[in-house]
Formats: sequence, structure tokens, C-alpha cells
Amino acid sequence: MKYLFALFASVVLLSCASQKNNSKYSQIEYEAGPCFGSCPMFKIIVNPDRTATFEAEHFNFSKGFTKGEFDKPREGTFKGTVKEEDYKKLTALIDGLIIKTMNDKYGSRNISDMATSYLRIKFADGTSKEVEDYGKKGSPKLMEVYRFFEDLRTNQDWKKVE
Repeated sequence: MKYLFALFASVVLLSCASQKNNSKYSQIEYEAGPCFGSCPMFKIIVNPDRTATFEAEHFNFSKGFTKGEFDKPREGTFKGTVKEEDYKKLTALIDGLIIKTMNDKYGSRNISDMATSYLRIKFADGTSKEVEDYGKKGSPKLMEVYRFFEDLRTNQDWKKVE
């Protein structure tokens, strides 16, 4: 009987270990830079275990625009765990980009009041890719990723840590 119990315990432990997150991404980061207006300025970093950091600079929680907003201190650093279904959607969106084949830069700086976004991906194999997009209109799929990150600011359970 004790051998049967030991065998059962071994099977359970091995199956738990094999269900570890085998994400091809070791880190997914999105940063939204400033514009000449009230564009949200923030950075979100998501790890394969779904833990995440949200660094809110300005215009993430305010409604409307005032010049005085820039004089206020940054809004804070927040930690949380991205919901499992949202993480799956995020990785599916990144997969859909075929990001390793994308340009490094998008957008034209002919207009001087647009925000720049940065999508930084670190892969489990040690490689990385950064896409800089001035104006946030690099491609329809990229714009979908940007909207997803914009939504993450408000649809997750963030706890302020700083």
C-alpha cells in the first residue's frame, strides 16, 4: 500500500511540474510615451507567471486635460497578476504579430505632437525584439496590442506599491 501511495505521489508531483508555464516569452513590455496633450504615459511589464508591474506616469486616471497635470508627481507604481484569460489573449496577440519579422521602427516624425509606443519582447530563448512606433499606427495588429495594454491599466487588480 505504501508503494502505491509513493507511486501516486510521484505521478502527482511530476504532473504538477510539467504544467509549469512554458511561455515562449520571458517578458512582455509596453511603454506609451508623451504627446502634446493628455495621452496616457505608462509602462506595463508582464512576466510569464502573469505577475506584472504598471508604472503610471501621467493621465492614466484623470478625466480631461489640464496643463497642471504635468506638474503633479507621477501617479505611482502598481503590482498585480494579469488574469489568466487576459494573459492568453496577450500572448495570442503577440503571436499574431510574428514580431521577429516586424520592422524595428514605424511612423513618420513629420507631425510633432504624436505619442511614441515601445513594444519590447524578451523571448525564452534569450533573444529580444523592440518595436518603436511613432504615432501608434504601425499596423492594425500592433494597434490591437496597444489597445489591449491601454485596457490592462483599468481591467486588472493593481495594488499601489510606490
